[in-house]
Amino acid sequence: MGRRTASGALVALGGLVALLAIVAVWVSRQALETDQWTETSSKVLQDPAVQTAVAGYLVDQIYANVDVAGQLRAALPERAQPLAAPAAGALRNAAEQVANRALDRPRVQAAWEAANRQAHAELVDVVEGGGDVVSTSEGVVTLDLKALLTQIADRIGVGGRVADRLPAGAATIEILRSDQLSTVQSIGKALKPLAAVLVALALACFAVAIALVPGRRREALRACGIAFVFAGIAALVVRKLAGQAVVDELASTAAVEPAIESVWRIGTSLLVGVAVATIIYGALAVVGAWLAGPTRWATGLRRALAPYLNDARIAYGALAVVVLLVLLWGPTEGTRRPLPALILIALLVAGFELLRRQVRREHPDAVRGAPEQRVLTRT
Repeated sequence: MGRRTASGALVALGGLVALLAIVAVWVSRQALETDQWTETSSKVLQDPAVQTAVAGYLVDQIYANVDVAGQLRAALPERAQPLAAPAAGALRNAAEQVANRALDRPRVQAAWEAANRQAHAELVDVVEGGGDVVSTSEGVVTLDLKALLTQIADRIGVGGRVADRLPAGAATIEILRSDQLSTVQSIGKALKPLAAVLVALALACFAVAIALVPGRRREALRACGIAFVFAGIAALVVRKLAGQAVVDELASTAAVEPAIESVWRIGTSLLVGVAVATIIYGALAVVGAWLAGPTRWATGLRRALAPYLNDARIAYGALAVVVLLVLLWGPTEGTRRPLPALILIALLVAGFELLRRQVRREHPDAVRGAPEQRVLTRT
């Protein structure tokens, strides 16, 4: 009874650690991997709601730092000068529309991608600061979007006439202040190994939980699979609740709410992928536990598969084909990365071999072509 209690406690602990591992994997990859950061930022700019918000921000930067009405007034005849302010307002609306369309163009999106790639590469080493995109001048880390603004200004038609008049602080976004740098550095150093440690700890909890109950390992495996499923579902629930809080906190007006929702949805798409993969892995463990169980369908299926599972060449040949197809498909994050893929393959092979041994014990004389093996016997 004590072993079963300890096994159940380890399964529960493993499920909690698996939930933390899902979040850690997402944060570490999203925050610390430049390729992932750049890919996500590119998807963000391709979203229509974000394009509208960015276009509005860049045009606001032009109007906040340049007296567009004054420039128009100076260019108009004296009798038409009263029309300068209305014309500037009309030009603003047109500029936002042109900027919105420009942000959908590959050239402008490439400028955005390049700025984000350079920014993230330097932010990883943020304590040293500097560079053209990221700086720590006056104790503030900033992302400089002036190159993107210049692209938009060219599309609008003002080009250098306006861009040259912009002050140094225009089109820059404050990321964090110098008093936060040590905290960011500490978090970054902790995140690198944390994801791997949590994944290993979750798997260790499940392995020990199964080993503690020799006579009930199938039930323990099923419990571990269910814990994985719940961890994935819990991560999706946390994402939804956190998303609502983030949108409510950051959306200063209803107009920017769709853009913030889009950024959160795209930025957490990797979290969804990891959570869904965890659910799939848990479901496979549950299916494996069922296949090894005493139900009529499970015993009948084992009987039907016995001639093929007893032949190692056929069994492992079929498994190799399935593994190869899954790796080529890459349906989950784990199957698209070498180390997680190797771990998954090792676990799959171990479970497959255990199933083969069980089938050999139950049907040692099963051979292909025997009449009783041609159909699934329902008993």
